[in-house]
Amino acid sequence: MTMLENKPGAIPAPREITTKPRLSDQVFRIVVTIGGMTSLVILGLIALFLSLKGISVLRVEQFSFITESKWEVLQDAEGKVAESTFGLGAMLIGTFLSAFIAVIVGVPIAVLSALYLTFYARGPVKKLLISLIDLMAAFPSLLFGFWGFIVLMGSAEYWAKLLNKYLGFIPIFDVPAPIFERSPFIAGLVLAIMIIPIVTAISREIFDQTPLDRIQAAYALGASKLAMIRAVVIPYGRGGVVGGAMLGLGRAMGETVAVYTVLNVVYQINWQVLFGAGGNVASLILLKFGEAGPEEVNALMAAGLVLFLLTLTVNAISDVLINKFGKKGR
Repeated sequence: MTMLENKPGAIPAPREITTKPRLSDQVFRIVVTIGGMTSLVILGLIALFLSLKGISVLRVEQFSFITESKWEVLQDAEGKVAESTFGLGAMLIGTFLSAFIAVIVGVPIAVLSALYLTFYARGPVKKLLISLIDLMAAFPSLLFGFWGFIVLMGSAEYWAKLLNKYLGFIPIFDVPAPIFERSPFIAGLVLAIMIIPIVTAISREIFDQTPLDRIQAAYALGASKLAMIRAVVIPYGRGGVVGGAMLGLGRAMGETVAVYTVLNVVYQINWQVLFGAGGNVASLILLKFGEAGPEEVNALMAAGLVLFLLTLTVNAISDVLINKFGKKGR
């Protein structure tokens, strides 16, 4: 007889199979649910506050609040508001121009940096570069604005003159007057540098998740590292790259201090990216809020609501693009 036969009590009782979650799982689910719902409630309260504050201006201005470019408040001799006109057209165009320049310049650099960190960098160099990129993502935007105004402005002005000289026949690179300082082009370059760490970090995380069996299969078929990246990594991580680019676009559209530092806020529609005039919605709010009266504050709240809705739209588009392109990896 074996020892187990001599000691029947040594055999453990069968484990009870149940679908009821453990107490720790229940507590964790409650904490996560509360955290998620709290963020949604805060987001809804922000939208409600902006709507209540800005609805009076939106009722008066209606669709011209988005299409017109005139922003002025006229007062009478007693200091009361006699006439007011509010329009975001020029600021919206400046917002889109600066943000798209940032995406066009910053996303390719970020993707190439992520590929280098994932497949080429090794050892201490990789750790150092990853730490620097994560540190850059945490820099205050004011530092980027000062750096752009003091350091980048001169070089960017020279690049703008070259673009105007050789590509001036294209309308967006033409300038009505030789004013190249503090243009949407320079603001876009500053924003590009600001979004590069974010897009790089997201893209690197996506590239790191590429299935190892696909990478090894590509090498087994005789592919070089570059061919493997083109055939396996890029298709697999396409959705993540698009999501990171859209996240960078959202931050570029809502950036305030850095754009205000390097861009002239001029209330006129400007499609020439090299011309030193323009602005964006966030810089308009920063510029006007300190000296605004009650009615103009409501107009600025309405502008914030428009920017809020634009950001939500960008996030919704990013979700659609991720779902569309993220399932086509080979």
